[in-house]
Amino acid sequence: MIEMKVMGIALDTRTGSPIVVLHDKDNRRALPIWIGSAEASAIIRKIENLAVVRPMTHDLIPDIIEKTGCKLEKVEINDVEEETYYAKLFITKDGETIEIDSRPSDAIAVAIRVDAPIFVSANVLANGSVSTDSAKDEEEAQEFKQFVQSIKPSDFSKMLKDNDHFENDQ
Repeated sequence: MIEMKVMGIALDTRTGSPIVVLHDKDNRRALPIWIGSAEASAIIRKIENLAVVRPMTHDLIPDIIEKTGCKLEKVEINDVEEETYYAKLFITKDGETIEIDSRPSDAIAVAIRVDAPIFVSANVLANGSVSTDSAKDEEEAQEFKQFVQSIKPSDFSKMLKDNDHFENDQ
C-alpha cells in the first residue's frame, strides 16, 4: 500500500464531472478518481476550511465514529474493476479493527476530516495512476538503459551458478 494525499478537485473538461486527485508523497504519481458532486463539495469544504451551519453527512460520520469510542485508523483504496474503485474504512475500538466497505469518494471525504492516512494498493496505482514527474521518469529510464547496456553474459552465468548453489542447499 502506498500512502497518498488529496491534491485537489478537478473537473473533467469533457463531461464536467468532478475528479478527486490523489498524489504520492514524492509527487511522482497522481491518481484521478471520478466522483459525485456531493462528495466533491464535501472534500472542497474541508480543503478550504469552509464551515457549515449544520453537519453534513461527511461531517457527521467522523462525529459518530468518535462519540462511539472508535477511531478511523486509515482508509484503503484497494481495488478497481471496470473503472469502479473500491475502498475500505478501518475503524478501531478496544484493539479490534472493523473494515467497512466504502466508495473511495466517501472514504476520502471522511479521512481528511480526521487526518487519517489514505492508502492505495499497488494494483490500483498500476491501473489508474499517471506520472506527474516526466523528467524523473526519463532520468530513471536512462539509468535503466545504462544498466541494461552494462550487463555482460558473464553476469548471467554467475547468477545461474549462485542459483544452482541455492537450489542444492534446499
